[in-house]
Amino acid sequence: MRHPKLLLPDQAALVIVDMQEAFRPAIAEFDAIARRIAIVAQGAQLLRVPILITEQSPKKLGRTSKEVQAVSPMEKTAFSCCGAPGFLEQLQGRGAKQILLCGIEAHVCVSQTAHDLLAAGLQVHLLTDCISSRNARDKAIGLQKMLQSGAIPSSVEMALFELMQDARHEQFRAIQKLIK
Repeated sequence: MRHPKLLLPDQAALVIVDMQEAFRPAIAEFDAIARRIAIVAQGAQLLRVPILITEQSPKKLGRTSKEVQAVSPMEKTAFSCCGAPGFLEQLQGRGAKQILLCGIEAHVCVSQTAHDLLAAGLQVHLLTDCISSRNARDKAIGLQKMLQSGAIPSSVEMALFELMQDARHEQFRAIQKLIK
């Protein structure tokens, strides 16, 4: 029997929040965050975990960064992804009960999304190594608020290994290559 806070591939979905080119010069460690998100997105694809990507006002802020373009993004104006038309319905339609959440900014769009997902009864796993803000203070307070509200801290490697559950998983070698 698995602990209820461990990820299961048939219940998980990856949500990538607003990793847009316009933010690259302003967001702390944007390049490194984008590379790690690309790794988790590739891993999610290998493990058949659905991926949803959002873009905040893309006409003003540009498109998703080249590293992260795993699937077609959903446009939004609301800070919370849950404010995008059809967002929650897409998660529900894919059977998602556990959300791997990453992107920018920790204290605004990621935080509001996490809180709305929690309010909708979903389990939120924060990929803390794939979340950033313009400054460390805002990232720290955003993460702290989400964790205190019930989100679960995680990382790319932790999440991918939880989803595989066993070294005999058919994608183990491929995932291992991604993260090493």
